[in-house]
Amino acid sequence: MIGPDHPDLQPLGEPSTERFIGTKDLTRWSRVGQRLAGLAVRASRYLSAHSILVGSALIGLVLVCALTVASAEIYDNVKDADDLATLDVPALTLAISLRTPTNVAVAQFLTNLGGPVGLTIILIIVVAVMTICWRSRTPLVLMVIGMGGSLLMTTIGKDLVGRARPPQSAAVPPYEVSPSFPSGHALNNTVAACLVAYLLLLHLTSMLLRILTVVLAVAWFVTIGLTRVFLGYHWLTDVMVGWTLGLAWTLLIITSHRLFLTVRDARRRPGLDPAHPTAPGEIVA
Repeated sequence: MIGPDHPDLQPLGEPSTERFIGTKDLTRWSRVGQRLAGLAVRASRYLSAHSILVGSALIGLVLVCALTVASAEIYDNVKDADDLATLDVPALTLAISLRTPTNVAVAQFLTNLGGPVGLTIILIIVVAVMTICWRSRTPLVLMVIGMGGSLLMTTIGKDLVGRARPPQSAAVPPYEVSPSFPSGHALNNTVAACLVAYLLLLHLTSMLLRILTVVLAVAWFVTIGLTRVFLGYHWLTDVMVGWTLGLAWTLLIITSHRLFLTVRDARRRPGLDPAHPTAPGEIVA
């Protein structure tokens, strides 16, 4: 039986667990993903595994940028039909009714943690610790790709839509004046939290800790997004689109990383079938 510590599966210079989440082998693909993995393996005859990682991530970035444009078009259509008032205005009204000096202070603290300065400091520390402790460049590479794409998507969405934020009379100082759609806080924190969780899942051996990691990641980006509505800095739909785009982008980055792992393993074991990466007669737990 092959597990994460099997010597034949430990890539040179990388921790063996990067290929597994628990006993799930990330180089094993479902029927839907087999063709994609096969294309990546064939492309690796001419490209390095890292080139496959970056190239597939760039293709994914084009797709999520197209999704950002589509989201802007959907927003325009819904806005013209005045359907946003049934969601955004009641959510803001509820937020205003729930404000107290204490919970406003807590919300401001949290929203600043997830802001450009706070989130950057947190990610630098987390990625540095992961990179040093695991002796792996994977956290740095994936986070640079992830946050770079997230910032690009935020910029594209804001420039395309140019949606005004909620009125200052409904917001808590200090006021923000940049375009409102999508919420950069929601998008960036979704990508950051999900990628940190994914990287941890590659190394955690306890099922309980893996479940807790996922729960905390979701709680983080949902909380940050809701603070934006609570403080009157964004409409609820701005935040919801930020969550959706962030999750889509994270899934594409994870797919790119899996392709990288598959290609690297195929280079080490020529003739490997992406659909069945184990040797004949071997079973992956």
